[in-house]
Amino acid sequence: MLLRIIFGILLLVSVLFLPIWISAILALIGMIYFSLFLEAVFLFLLSDLLFGLKENGPFGIIFFSFTITLICFVILELLKKKLRLHT
Repeated sequence: MLLRIIFGILLLVSVLFLPIWISAILALIGMIYFSLFLEAVFLFLLSDLLFGLKENGPFGIIFFSFTITLICFVILELLKKKLRLHT
């Protein structure tokens, strides 16, 4: 639990002060390691609200990094359920 909180704070600092590719790597690691790591999705929504494009982004998407993070989150959660070994 403490590791998840520390990682969430680290991701928040990364989203606010570091380049987006570092935040994306940290978010991907968090989504793979922790179950239901929704912090990444909400922090990228915060990132889009603070630093997002003023006009439509690629493919006409306004909240681009939020949308990509949400899609990755759903895909990773589905894959984790399929790949988990049940005994």
